[in-house]
Amino acid sequence: MIHRRKLLKTGAAAVLAAPSLGALAQSTVTLKFHTFMAPQSNVWLNMHKAWMDKVTKDSGGRIKFEGYPAMQLGGTPVQLYDQVKDGVVDVVWTLPGNTAGRFPRVEVFELPFMMTNAEATSKAYWEYFETMAPDEFKDTKVLALQVHGPGVIHTSEKAVRNVADMRGLKMRAPTRQVTKLMGVLGATPVGMPLPQIPDALSKGTINGAVIPWEVVPSVKVNELTKFHAEFDPAGGALYTTTFVMAMNKAKYESLPADLKKFLDMNSGMATSAWLGKTQQAGDPVGRKSAADRGNTIFTMSAADSQEFRRKSRSIEVEWVEDMNKRGFDGRKLLETARALIEKHTKTTKA
Repeated sequence: MIHRRKLLKTGAAAVLAAPSLGALAQSTVTLKFHTFMAPQSNVWLNMHKAWMDKVTKDSGGRIKFEGYPAMQLGGTPVQLYDQVKDGVVDVVWTLPGNTAGRFPRVEVFELPFMMTNAEATSKAYWEYFETMAPDEFKDTKVLALQVHGPGVIHTSEKAVRNVADMRGLKMRAPTRQVTKLMGVLGATPVGMPLPQIPDALSKGTINGAVIPWEVVPSVKVNELTKFHAEFDPAGGALYTTTFVMAMNKAKYESLPADLKKFLDMNSGMATSAWLGKTQQAGDPVGRKSAADRGNTIFTMSAADSQEFRRKSRSIEVEWVEDMNKRGFDGRKLLETARALIEKHTKTTKA
């Protein structure tokens, strides 16, 4: 009888313990991913959704996502970083430059004629963050850092073939440094988030915008402008924009180690490089959308770009001085970023 009781007691304990152990071993989580990009955009379809799908697959379905493009959870693009910092959402993809001067050290990658190709420059951006600015996004868990492909000038009524053609144009720019660039080139800079571009072009609030080719169709710039000025790679890229994919720090820390590893596997330099490469891979499609409408596409030669370089040099000087005033070594930051871009460009096929 005693032996039977022991068996019953042991068996009952095992039964009671089994569900909790099983639940622990199979813990799952659903994360809310929020961004301003349109649901039909290359970025949302080929980058964000692809990344979420990979994390879900790698985790055997134990990490799932609720994806919300086009600010579907409310707020404005400018508020995205604070939404993830404060735990309103779990993961965001946004522009650090949406809040001018808040993340000053990573602006170095947005300076004129810095970037080469998006994959290499994104690798450089990640390494720079780890070595030169590890506290730049200290309020969040950084998953990836990237840039887009070479910036292009798009105008509605007037073709831009040289610096003089920029004079007087009201040009939308995405960030503090690119806004400054428009100003020194003679345009009237207008800072605004990407989703506002179609309405602003339709109403004539702006005469044009600077964005990479890949995003052109999703904001109808191929329909709302007639002229496009791109830069021959031999002369360098006019500009790029930095992005951050960040997670709420407390949410990340609350995950069991076996779930954290699936996010870690899909973070860092390799993921940053993949995001940059995938975004730039959309450039030919965006360019074709403008060409198919019969729009005029002008390619600025390396010689033509020299005047743009000369005019924009002051922005680099200002940025270095600004970093020095903030207590950083501006020249060292600039030289490090340049060296990292050069290093990764040599080992990355454009």
